[in-house]
Amino acid sequence: MRISKEKPRYKQNKMESIEELTQRVQKTEHGFKDIQKEAEKIVANNPIKNCMDISNKLFSSRAYQARMLATFIFGLIASRSKESLSFLKKNVSRDKSWRVQEILAKSFDKYCSDIGYKNALPIIEEWLKNRNPNVRRAVTEGLRIWTGREYFKDNPEIAVRLLSQLKNDESGYVRKSVGNALRDISKKHKDLIKSELESWNVSNKEIEQTYK
Repeated sequence: MRISKEKPRYKQNKMESIEELTQRVQKTEHGFKDIQKEAEKIVANNPIKNCMDISNKLFSSRAYQARMLATFIFGLIASRSKESLSFLKKNVSRDKSWRVQEILAKSFDKYCSDIGYKNALPIIEEWLKNRNPNVRRAVTEGLRIWTGREYFKDNPEIAVRLLSQLKNDESGYVRKSVGNALRDISKKHKDLIKSELESWNVSNKEIEQTYK
């Protein structure tokens, strides 16, 4: 019996050009579901290298929807590509579009989910210490609701500890995300949050804002 040595073929029709992809996703002016589905289709039908090439080209577009699509693709393959995770942290985090930053948060959560939240703890802590506030917020916002995620569901005190480290973050953008995330957790872990807040020095204006 002959064993085929053919390389696996990836299911795909004639690959659209970057211009065609961009034109199609630009039709999405509200929300992101259509763009997310497009990213999933690209990743399902292409090897990692192709995905990287496509997303790099898309990210150079002036159209924020194309950059959102690229960010989704990077997030979907980040657990299998260190280069993709690095691109999210170093490049996507610098994007001026708030829409792209929302997808960065979702992409970071996707990465954590794919490798397991417990396994992701070193990366979570690394990103929370990053100088760029968009990187820090990608974690605080992306993992909401934190205690709805595996591992943190059983270890809510760890989620609270990680978030509380940023209670006096220099960025109001990050502090608001931290406060909202802690409020989410308080709905099921009221005593845990109450105990944490009692230790806060609310005379500090940054901490007071997070507290409120």
